[in-house]
Amino acid sequence: MKMTNFFRITLLSLFLYTGLSYSQNNAKFRVVLDAGHGGNDFGATYHGYVEKNNALNVVLKVGKILEADPGSQVIYTRKTDVFIPLDERADIANKSKADIFVSIHCNANKNQVASGTETYVMGVTRNASNLEVAKKENEVVTMEKDYKIKYDGYDPNSPESVIGMTVIQEEYLDQSIELAAGIQEGFEDGLGRKSRGVKQAGFLVLRKIYMPRVLIEMGFVSNKEEGAFLSSDEGQEQIAQAIAKAILDYKKEYFVPGTEEYVPVERKQTPEKEVIQKVDSPKIKEVKNDNEKGVVFKIQISASAKKMELIPSNFNGLNSISTEDDGKIIKYFYGNTNKYAEAKKLLEEAKEKGYTSAFIAAYKNGQKLSIQEALR
Repeated sequence: MKMTNFFRITLLSLFLYTGLSYSQNNAKFRVVLDAGHGGNDFGATYHGYVEKNNALNVVLKVGKILEADPGSQVIYTRKTDVFIPLDERADIANKSKADIFVSIHCNANKNQVASGTETYVMGVTRNASNLEVAKKENEVVTMEKDYKIKYDGYDPNSPESVIGMTVIQEEYLDQSIELAAGIQEGFEDGLGRKSRGVKQAGFLVLRKIYMPRVLIEMGFVSNKEEGAFLSSDEGQEQIAQAIAKAILDYKKEYFVPGTEEYVPVERKQTPEKEVIQKVDSPKIKEVKNDNEKGVVFKIQISASAKKMELIPSNFNGLNSISTEDDGKIIKYFYGNTNKYAEAKKLLEEAKEKGYTSAFIAAYKNGQKLSIQEALR
């Protein structure tokens, strides 16, 4: 999967979160599809093109494609023209213990020449364009009662509110970027659409979701030509095919089937942070990737913009930590083995230590492989 778009992201003021989150041990790959806006929230409207309708139509088409895959399971935040509060969308995702969350939207700009696709991951930014997109998508909260209480004093008219949003669960950032890059690659290479890249911004709908998550801006309804494409059945089908392909490619790369079946949960669940008591620990002997030969499996436990000292207390007591630094983000791995069965045991150990978003990564002579390629 190409990662050229990744380098367009400015990583600012990120905090490593090592809290307790939902464990994905799913028998099927669970995807939450979120159609932006709905009901009395129309989203962007230009030239007769309505964001909420385009978003829902594409979501239903993506869902239909994914549902044809026997190894996938789709959960929708809405399947009809109804208003769903942003925090309720997060609740639906978290209760389902899904593997990824994909929110689908249309963009708009007063400059009606603006065009192209972009996919966002959660983050803080001072980029004016990114801030404006987040501000527009977040304005829906004013339709919710007591929104300033529900969203910790968030003010959609204040850039500082977006900039100041706390970024949680940074261990999902790397996987979110991979998914976003795949979506943009599908738009650009598969459909010949203009790509505006993978970006970061503070979206309320992504804020409290405990899994890799992205927000897609399929194009500009404010642009007459692009708006017509986004609102056409043919255009929506092409977009849905590209998104579904990126999701299934991501599944092939990262998903390892577990045993847990999906049962809808009615009771509201509120994730709580796990309190980790840190004690002085000897420095970890770092495992050097340069010495790895043949096929090896490692457990990626987190990805961070912050360099962490390699001591067990920084990794919930885990030892045998290796790192991979591409100059923008540092990946942290636990253990390595050439036996897949042993890798699954290491994965369970990492999850027991609180790294519930950890996953198995495969490498051959230092080059990353999909799990399927490694097993072959």
